[in-house]
Amino acid sequence: MTREGALLVMVAVALVLLALGVWAWRRRTRRDGGLVAPVGELPVGAVETASVSGLYVATTRHDEPLERLAIRGLGFRSRVDVIVAGGAAPGVAIDLTGQPRLFIRADRIVSVDQATVAIDRVVEKQGLTRLCWRIDGESVVDSYFRPQTASARALAEAIRSVLTPTQTPGGDA
Repeated sequence: MTREGALLVMVAVALVLLALGVWAWRRRTRRDGGLVAPVGELPVGAVETASVSGLYVATTRHDEPLERLAIRGLGFRSRVDVIVAGGAAPGVAIDLTGQPRLFIRADRIVSVDQATVAIDRVVEKQGLTRLCWRIDGESVVDSYFRPQTASARALAEAIRSVLTPTQTPGGDA
């Protein structure tokens, strides 16, 4: 086989792999199309209690850290500022680069804990913060964050501080 022939084969293989990746992502976005992230600003009465910068890793099916969800605004890794709000309207605001602010009310949060593995990120033991929350009436998802201005434990504790005593404090949902 000539060099030109080998080059054409490699280009063809690369194009096929790229097409398969696009096809798979489109299927995933159709599958997850019914899941909508809660876009919104901090409500009136919310008081910022903590702000942590870091990396947003992924949102996955609950207790399936290798099954990424293609939810608009939460589909890709990004820099993030996580703002924990207490007061009359407690919850967690998520500011992802290039996306509208998301606000998860405290009553939608199922639990918060630490993790070591998410879809494409393995870190030191308990180096990720895992936020388990209800994206709609019944579906629970897990969002993973890699804090940089605080520890994963500090972020988890800050979020726990705005939850009601009836909410699960640990990782069981």
